[in-house]
Amino acid sequence: MEEHKEENKAEQKHEHYHFEIDPGQSLTRVDKFLTDKIAGISRNRLQMAAKNGDILVNGKPVKSNYKVRPNDIVTVMQDYEPENFEVIPQEIPINIVYEDDTLMVVNKNPGMVVHPGHGNKDGTLVNAIAWHLRELPLFSSGDLRPGLVHRLDKDTSGILVIAKTEDAMTHLAKQFFNRTTGRRYYALVWGEPKEEKGTIVGKIGRHPKNRKLRFVFDEQSEEGKHAVTHYKILEKFGYVTLLECRLETGRTHQIRVHMQTKGHHLFNDATYGGDRILKGTTFSKYKQFVQNCFKLMPRQALHAKSLSFEHPKTGERMSFDSELPDDFTAVLAKWRGYTSGRQIM
Repeated sequence: MEEHKEENKAEQKHEHYHFEIDPGQSLTRVDKFLTDKIAGISRNRLQMAAKNGDILVNGKPVKSNYKVRPNDIVTVMQDYEPENFEVIPQEIPINIVYEDDTLMVVNKNPGMVVHPGHGNKDGTLVNAIAWHLRELPLFSSGDLRPGLVHRLDKDTSGILVIAKTEDAMTHLAKQFFNRTTGRRYYALVWGEPKEEKGTIVGKIGRHPKNRKLRFVFDEQSEEGKHAVTHYKILEKFGYVTLLECRLETGRTHQIRVHMQTKGHHLFNDATYGGDRILKGTTFSKYKQFVQNCFKLMPRQALHAKSLSFEHPKTGERMSFDSELPDDFTAVLAKWRGYTSGRQIM
């Protein structure tokens, strides 16, 4: 009887997480790997899941000290059905920069969530894409991330490429993995870097105390993944600086946390402390000026300016550039006006 109950219980388990390991993945304990991948889950909880036989690698239960290898398939099972985020095609306007039968390039507006999730089940870029490409096989599967090979944060604007076929997805994903794409961002940061150009190197992983945030670890640390950001100064305003950032890697929140570690938080980045005055005078007029800038651009000042890659079908190198959105250009204009003719200390 007890054995029969256990069989029924096993039959009721459902796959909640599915990860296909990158070919370049280094050997990493499966509990540590999943802690880095799944928001809000503790290592103890994962170790208990492994003990209960709920962590599978290539279809077989593993212990928590199993080390994931390239091309492994890792799944996490749970007793209840996962919440169903059905991708509903929605006729939402999107700014299409380029489109052919293989791919589409869009200029994402700030404030638009890329894909559905908890708290954002519709109104996302994926819902808009599902409508625009609703006749294509890739976009009728109900996949939460159809065609997406990279992403932008909700409040980051700019260029994003979407694959329209499985072959294009594979080809583009390989380019991002091999770092052969070119990605340039514009960022307005607090303060002024000492050098006109520089490189920031530091591993990025989940914050030890807040799993929703990212944290920069020392290169010798076992935590986090290798990350490299190159930057150069485009324009100085004394209290803030406009930078061009070029990504060599593409970790979550990479520019935001790399610049934060150097004391140059992104302007109005509430998540990483840039939404307060970090540089400047104590005059009330200055404080009011900054508050007005925050209201004008109620998000982090980060824009994906350009993207280049090899076309999956033709092999041609393609480059796409985008104009800064209105809120970004308006804030830059205000800083130019404020600092023009002033003695900046």
